[in-house]
Amino acid sequence: MRFEHLGAQPRIHPEAVVAPTAVVSGDVRIGPGCQVLHGAVVTSEGGGITLGENVVVMENALIRATSVNPVHIGSHVLVGPMASISGATIADEVFLATGTRVFNGARIGERSEVRINAVVHLRTVLPPETVVPIGWVAVGDPAQILSPDRHDEIWAAQRELDFPGYVFGLDRDTPDLMVQLTERYAASLARHSGDRRLD
Repeated sequence: MRFEHLGAQPRIHPEAVVAPTAVVSGDVRIGPGCQVLHGAVVTSEGGGITLGENVVVMENALIRATSVNPVHIGSHVLVGPMASISGATIADEVFLATGTRVFNGARIGERSEVRINAVVHLRTVLPPETVVPIGWVAVGDPAQILSPDRHDEIWAAQRELDFPGYVFGLDRDTPDLMVQLTERYAASLARHSGDRRLD
C-alpha cells in the first residue's frame, strides 16, 4: 500500500519489490533490488527516507523518518523482522537482526552487526565493523556497548543524550511531561489524516 503524505509520493525503483501488505508512505525512495516484505512499514513523518540498492526489509519491520532526522539506509543492508529504525543513518553492508531498535540520530558504520533484540540508542555512533551482541545496548558517542544488566551505566549515558529534549523538544523535568509529549506527538501524527492512497 502506497500513500501520499504531505504532498510527497514514494518513488520505488521498477526493480524493487514491495509486498502488497507493506505500507510505504510519503517522501520515500526505494532503490533497485530492494525487497520490502509483508507487514513492513516505511513511513516519512516529514523527513525523507532513502533505501539504497538491495536492501531487504523483512516482515513487520518499521522504518520511520522525522522532520529532524531523515533515514538513510545504504546498500546491501538487511533489516530483520520486527526491527525498528527511527531517524537514523545506516551505512552499507549492515545487518540489523530480528527485533533490533535503532533510535533517532544514530549512525551505524559499514559492515556492522546489531544482533537480535539489541538497541542502538539515540545519537549513538557505531564505528565500521562494530558488533552489538544479542540483547545488548549501544549508547553514546563514542559508543559504549553494555549488557542489559548494567542499567545504571546505560541510564547514565542515555540521560545525557536527552531523549525527550532531542526527539520532542521537551525538558525531562517538565511536571506533565507525558501530557505534553503525547499531545504534541498526536498533533504531529494527525497530519496523516490528509494522506491519499495511491494504489
